[in-house]
Amino acid sequence: MSTAAATITKNQATEASVVEDAPALTDGFQLVIDALKLNDINNLYVVPGIPISDLLRMAQAEGMRVVSFRHEQNAGNAAAIAGFMTRKPGVCMTVSAPGFLNGLTALANATTNCFPMILISGSSEREIVDLQQGDYEEMDQLAIAKPLCKAAFRILHAQDIGIGVARAIRAAVSGRPGGVYLDLPAKLFSQVMDAAEGAKSLVKVVDPTPAQYPSAEAVNRALDLLKGAKRPLVIFGKGAAYAQADDTIRAFVEKSGIPFLQMSMAKGLLPDTHPQSAGAARSLVLQEADVVMLVGARLNWLLSHGKGKTWGKPGSKKFIQIDIEPKEMDSNVEIHAPLVGDIASVMEVLLKGIEGGLTPPTDWMATVAAKREQNVAKMAPKLMSNASPMNFHGALGALRRVIKERPDAMLVNEGANTLDLARGIIDMYEPRKRLDVGTWGVMGVGMGYAVAAAVESGKPVLAVEGDSAFGFSGMEVETICRYNLPVCIVIFNNNGIYRGTDVNPTGGADPSPMVFVPGSRYDKMMEAFGGVGVHVTNPDELYRAVTEAMDSGRPTLINAVIDPAAGTESGNIGSLNPTSSVRKMPS
Repeated sequence: MSTAAATITKNQATEASVVEDAPALTDGFQLVIDALKLNDINNLYVVPGIPISDLLRMAQAEGMRVVSFRHEQNAGNAAAIAGFMTRKPGVCMTVSAPGFLNGLTALANATTNCFPMILISGSSEREIVDLQQGDYEEMDQLAIAKPLCKAAFRILHAQDIGIGVARAIRAAVSGRPGGVYLDLPAKLFSQVMDAAEGAKSLVKVVDPTPAQYPSAEAVNRALDLLKGAKRPLVIFGKGAAYAQADDTIRAFVEKSGIPFLQMSMAKGLLPDTHPQSAGAARSLVLQEADVVMLVGARLNWLLSHGKGKTWGKPGSKKFIQIDIEPKEMDSNVEIHAPLVGDIASVMEVLLKGIEGGLTPPTDWMATVAAKREQNVAKMAPKLMSNASPMNFHGALGALRRVIKERPDAMLVNEGANTLDLARGIIDMYEPRKRLDVGTWGVMGVGMGYAVAAAVESGKPVLAVEGDSAFGFSGMEVETICRYNLPVCIVIFNNNGIYRGTDVNPTGGADPSPMVFVPGSRYDKMMEAFGGVGVHVTNPDELYRAVTEAMDSGRPTLINAVIDPAAGTESGNIGSLNPTSSVRKMPS
């Protein structure tokens, strides 16, 4: 071997030794992924782009499930409902500025609904943003997010990623859950540090939701009210469903013998067909009850703020309220027995407190049962209609049969009349199976919720959509087809918002703002992406089509033709839609 060749070989060996001896390195990309996985967060709902594209590629390579959407609001809604279903923060990742802004509606909705969610957005560089020098998609995202969520954090250094992610997780799930914003400037991802030091910097969140019991005095006060009640009532809100204290709640209801109402996303905590369910006698029990116990339910607009004609004679009832947030008490009316604590813990001590049993007056139970049976009998003929075109009752009657036959299926529901009527018509049998617009009543959650419901549960999903509501997130049918998710979408198509019969009062060429293209074929959208499209015109056809779709597990969209004249203005909340007292418009 020549002297030159020997020198080259020696140098190569030296370089290889140096490489072997060099400390292993990690970077911001890897640390974000490691921090999430350490805390058992393995699903991401995202829209790729600058500066998070490589982060998402790496996350998928690391075994995380990365579900890519067509719009950030839908990805955010998916993350939010994933949080409700799992009690872990659902994570949405977006690009900077416009993408971040698109995700904010979902973040605010999560906070309002008390769903644990983390919105993670890439952002522009601080030194340029702070001097307002015009960076790519420049925006002070942290400042904008703060008013819309529980907490907002920005991470500037790779060594802080572990603690930053931990803070976001703890903030999202502790106390009253909600949305959290986490800002990650682009430069953070490429920062490099020693891999061993990086691993040490990660934080596994410990006991973020500790049990919180009310005082003995508070418990005794509530029990005294219940024991002295002549016409008691329990109302369960979605907070009770979120708590996943299903066995304790059922034991309390059945041991106490008290009739109960379930708000829409609490439906299924106990079957709607349970003999103590007062769902079909709602108006009666709200007006006549003398003691009302609220479990994870708030006296907001959905319960008429606890006052007015809905609640009967003023001052006729006393309230017990279970909530982990002390400030919720007395928010609209006096709460006579506040129980501050997590629902699982409070229900546990209440169950122990009624060991001797509670026996509501038999005349109260008989009154509730009689009204329930009367209303069920009155509704039955409407649900059996097989008219073509369909009305809402006939169509929902068909879907009611579907859910009865497969109670473990997930039901997603949004719209005006489509939502309002489905709440009362479709019985639920298992908890956390009904997902809808919740506290804010915001439209556009449907397809995001449907995707997350399928991903998180592994169960078939039935998404029942008004044609207007579907329009907010309809492009996500491509996402459903791309991931081959077992989602069946039913669109109640009555050609418009509330109804499809509005006209332009001027007689001009433009249509009324309340109507859509008549005879639209939404089923063709699904076919365009390789899914199954079905067009139906009567309840029997609808039932058969949905059954086949749910059995097959294939992405399916059913265009269900509803009478354009069916529906009422704003559904059951028409009183919230102001109208002119000076000029009467045709409807």
